[in-house]
Amino acid sequence: MFENLSEKFDRAFKILKGHGQITEINVAETLKEVRKALLDADVNFKIAKQFTETVKEKALGQNVLTSVSPGQLMIKIVHDELATLMGGSMQDLNLKNNPSVILMSGLQGSGKTTFSGKLANYLKNKKSKKPLLVACDVYRPAAINQIKVLGEQLGIAVFSDEENKNPVDIAQKAIQHAKQNGNNVVIIDTAGRLAVDEMMMNEIENLKNSIHPDEILFVVDAMTGQDAVNTAQTFNERLDFDGVILTKLDGDTRGGAALSIRYTVNKPIKFIGTGEKMEALDVFYPERMADRILGMGDVVSLVERAQEQFNLEEARKLQKKIAKNQFNFNDFLGQLQQIKRMGNLKDLVGMIPGVGKALKDVDINDDAFKGIEAIINSMTHQERENPEILNGSRRMRIAKGSGTNIQEVNKLIKQFEDTRKMMKLMGNKEQMAKLMRSMPQRR
Repeated sequence: MFENLSEKFDRAFKILKGHGQITEINVAETLKEVRKALLDADVNFKIAKQFTETVKEKALGQNVLTSVSPGQLMIKIVHDELATLMGGSMQDLNLKNNPSVILMSGLQGSGKTTFSGKLANYLKNKKSKKPLLVACDVYRPAAINQIKVLGEQLGIAVFSDEENKNPVDIAQKAIQHAKQNGNNVVIIDTAGRLAVDEMMMNEIENLKNSIHPDEILFVVDAMTGQDAVNTAQTFNERLDFDGVILTKLDGDTRGGAALSIRYTVNKPIKFIGTGEKMEALDVFYPERMADRILGMGDVVSLVERAQEQFNLEEARKLQKKIAKNQFNFNDFLGQLQQIKRMGNLKDLVGMIPGVGKALKDVDINDDAFKGIEAIINSMTHQERENPEILNGSRRMRIAKGSGTNIQEVNKLIKQFEDTRKMMKLMGNKEQMAKLMRSMPQRR
């Protein structure tokens, strides 16, 4: 996400770096490029113009011209303004009531049903809630089945009434059901509707007025760009929603919707969808997103994702195995699976400062580990536990079984052995100190 915008911002700031002396002309040239980058990212012209004017005012007010590091100071000002443009700070859901009711709204095909599942999964696993999913899309027959499948997959209860064609009645019964069954959050999935369809807009307005939800969330496809902003404005006029959900942000290299929508409707972006998996849901932090747009990475989010997969007891066991040089292919496979559960690989790489920019043209897909997994899965239990027994004939059998070749198998085993040696060395303080002492000292 935001690849094009990041690249163009980088180009804009090079104007300042390329001059020994910083002048108002240099600053104006840089901001002209910044404005152009925003417009190319499908940001509304009025917003782009106001943004650059604010940055210019602050830049000249903070003496960028006489600063020791004018380029860095300029980047900081742009960063802070980007974060402000996107909302300033993270806005949480209002879940004070029991049950708290969340009403989902949005266009057809925006990803409401899928997001309802992701949100229920997030609330269950990260907020220790007991959510209830409600099928209130009475027009699309597949919608009820879709939400039932999601509920079953996630272990989350679903309320539906397939004979009933009245969304208000279904929602009211669902809230009653939640009270009786201890569900403390009710997520109501509604039919997708066009903003110009008066009957459908009246229906969701009636739904809002009847159940008085704690949160109304507007789900919008980020890839529709400026159209997403216009639609959000129309829905907000009718529903006065509480927050925006941007789906498919992983497929949008421009990011104009994320930058424009908060400014236009004056409502916070609360979550972003970053992939198809049920775990591919991120809380929206404007400052962290500004970091990523300007190529600074997002280490905090990366650490948070790692901590979610981190098991203290398992880590202790692994540490003991490493110290005894017993780290094996089962442990190696377990570590790979933990990385995969953290999310989209290119997204993870983009969170490391400088790395995302360096690898922007490299295609990193989620199948990157498939070959490695196939090789390890073709090993016997004994071979995984004792890599030392992997002789030539065993390696040939593994290559055939995994659909790879002997060179790939040898390469993986060599990488594994090198990793194991390094891990053992890192775990031995005395050996590490000895190694450091043997290194040439600078005079």
